[in-house]
Amino acid sequence: MRTGIWLVGGRGSVATTTITGAAAMRAGLAPAYGCVTELPAFSSIGLPGFDELVFGGHDVVQTDLVKRAEELAAAGVFPRNLPEAVREDLMAADAEILPCADGDASNTQAMVAEALVADINDFRRRNNLERVVVVNVSSTEAPIRKVPAHESLAALREALAQGQSVLPSSSLFAYAAFLADCPFVDFTPSPGARVPALDELARERGLPYAGSDGKTGETLVKSTLAPMFAHRALRVKSWHGTNVLGGGDGANLADPERVVSKAVSKAMVLEAILKYQVEGGVHIHNLVDMGDWKTAWDHVTFEGFLGTRMTMQFIWQGCDSSLAAPLVLDLARLVAVAHREGVSGPMPELAFFFKDPVGTDEHELERQYTMLTDWAEGLQAKG
Repeated sequence: MRTGIWLVGGRGSVATTTITGAAAMRAGLAPAYGCVTELPAFSSIGLPGFDELVFGGHDVVQTDLVKRAEELAAAGVFPRNLPEAVREDLMAADAEILPCADGDASNTQAMVAEALVADINDFRRRNNLERVVVVNVSSTEAPIRKVPAHESLAALREALAQGQSVLPSSSLFAYAAFLADCPFVDFTPSPGARVPALDELARERGLPYAGSDGKTGETLVKSTLAPMFAHRALRVKSWHGTNVLGGGDGANLADPERVVSKAVSKAMVLEAILKYQVEGGVHIHNLVDMGDWKTAWDHVTFEGFLGTRMTMQFIWQGCDSSLAAPLVLDLARLVAVAHREGVSGPMPELAFFFKDPVGTDEHELERQYTMLTDWAEGLQAKG
């Protein structure tokens, strides 16, 4: 199943690591560590192989993928010799990454969407692709300000026809993806397809979508530990998290408006699992020296039998791009299968991958994984 992966933010750290990693696995240069879809539970659902994936995308950044991969290798994200070993793959993908039409202020959003659709359709035809999955791995946006045009597809179409700018960038890309008959994945906490009008469009055109905000580090641990406290009847009193990170993500989240989207998606898991509010919160700090690495320190207080006070602390240190990239590949491959099977609308079955999953309120990691494997078993049963 020759499949295109169109990356919004195609020259960023996550996109570069995704493309480099796929090329390395295709060439047998690296194991598929971190790729959930390489587990036995997903071996018989007809996933596109790594050798069937073709990459393209949009970005405002002009640094080419080879140079970006060399920078990431120098920072220790992957082996130093890897960019040279997969240079041809990086160059081929880089040739498919185009500037964004929204960079021209004279273009209306309707004009931008039309240009984005044309770019995606050209990519599909040029590479003889069976389908294309659009994945947003661009910078996090501030929370959406709802307007009447968001409430229905008819209202959105009317607003865009009148030349109005009513969609945040992530939602404009989702709109274009659906118009190009492509499934959409939002790996960020940006609004993306989570607009009623866009949900209506996805269903109208029979397209699946998934999101939002990839669960790669601290929240992954929370969604595993919080059920432990709940199932052991231990009362969590506070849960404080401090995140320190650098790179483009750190710089982006230094913006006080943009960081709200991330903080909200990171915090919701505790209340959803514990069923009560907990004092604390998540604090995110940009430290340029960290580069593509991040550290999360969490301090938990809880009460046990007879009200005995106890504490737990943990430190999570990881490479953001290395944690995210295999999940981008997983999601693109799974959504491609869903598209093949005629799924439309949000995919709660993919909640396992997200902090703020669409279509479900389930946040316990083990239950989310069961949802995912049950879905895969259902596909296998259909044959």
